[in-house]
Amino acid sequence: MNGHSFGINMKQWCRSHELEVKTALEEKKVTLAMLEEHREKIAWLQHERLVHLIVTVMVVLGEVFVVNLVLLHADLVGIAGAAFMLGLAILLGFYFYHYFFLENTVQRWYLIAGEMERYLASPQ
Repeated sequence: MNGHSFGINMKQWCRSHELEVKTALEEKKVTLAMLEEHREKIAWLQHERLVHLIVTVMVVLGEVFVVNLVLLHADLVGIAGAAFMLGLAILLGFYFYHYFFLENTVQRWYLIAGEMERYLASPQ
């Protein structure tokens, strides 16, 4: 398990892989196996991105519900409703930030995969 009992650090995992691939491209040591591994990691990252999109949309819907509840029934929900609304807004900020990271990483990895494909297609 290598000490990952609470999951992996996604940013570190992505940076490590990207550095490995970019180094191989610079040193002209790209192999077909590396390209296949890169494509597999793109698929994993796409799945992670999809899950985060679904969760983010659900939290947005929850935030919209709570905002409406607080605005329409402020007398019933009081300060607790406002605090919950603020908490969800902060959570949304973190979800947007992480989703932005995942989206940009996937897009960058598409470009890297293209570079790897061009390298493997050209005569060495």
